[in-house]
Amino acid sequence: MSAQSDINKKVFIPRGETMLVAVEVKRRRRTTGRRILQLSTRGGEYATYLCLSVTNRTPPQLLITKVKQFAGSAPFVTRSQWGVDQLRQVNGIDPNKDCPDFDLVFDNTVDQWVCSSSAEKCIFILILYQAYKTYSGGPTGPPVCLPAGIGKVGALRRMSLDAGRIPPRGPAEPPVAVGPRARTLSPRRKSCVPARVTEFINCQPKLTGGLLPEACTMNLVIYRFKAFFTRLKKRILAKRPAPRSGGQPGHFSGGIMNNVVQRVTVSVGERGQRLTRAEDQTLELMHKAQQFADTAHKLSLKYSK
Repeated sequence: MSAQSDINKKVFIPRGETMLVAVEVKRRRRTTGRRILQLSTRGGEYATYLCLSVTNRTPPQLLITKVKQFAGSAPFVTRSQWGVDQLRQVNGIDPNKDCPDFDLVFDNTVDQWVCSSSAEKCIFILILYQAYKTYSGGPTGPPVCLPAGIGKVGALRRMSLDAGRIPPRGPAEPPVAVGPRARTLSPRRKSCVPARVTEFINCQPKLTGGLLPEACTMNLVIYRFKAFFTRLKKRILAKRPAPRSGGQPGHFSGGIMNNVVQRVTVSVGERGQRLTRAEDQTLELMHKAQQFADTAHKLSLKYSK
């Protein structure tokens, strides 16, 4: 059982949530002046996973959870959890190339992470962006407008009067002038409260651009292949014994894995090109068939007369 399925089964399913993606991360080194700060591991070695999940209740809520697994301890421990409404910014660090670093800025904290590979970081941001558009109304939500001079209590009272839940004034009560009341209940302007949205900055266009669902799926498949071969390469290098003489360990295996990744990427791209050509040929054949049918119909009408 992989780590992702194990986390989903033991952490999120019992809480009524569905995990969308989980990536292994580490704290990134930060330079402050001449000092280098790094998270200490006083409690022993552990693995940190950053998970994205959605609740099964209605309306669904998108959550980001930090899960840890300490060495020698089988169960996973949930450390922190944030709602996407608390996420202010997602910083991809470099918009021009794949890199494993990214930042998450929340209302009360800033987390600087580095994934085990750039492909896993791209998978996390791509799924986070698509889920944010699906469950939060997109990166640009509509503003919430309320009449000027009327708070929440006043707005609820007006809604109750309209619905008939609060009885109107009785005949014995003194009448109220129509002019001022009309001016009070008919606001001249509206104060718009813009919805708080999450910013995705320094991210590659293929992760947060306006891509078609087919393109997003294809990019996700490519990144999953890259992440799989990167993990496989690391396992091979970890099991390989250290060389006795001086040299570059893992150079031969690394070259083989890079060739395999390149071949898979090229084959996926070629398959997409073949599908595009097949669609173009199908449209061309349909056009020719329509022309042939029109010509046959005209000839039949001509000779029938």
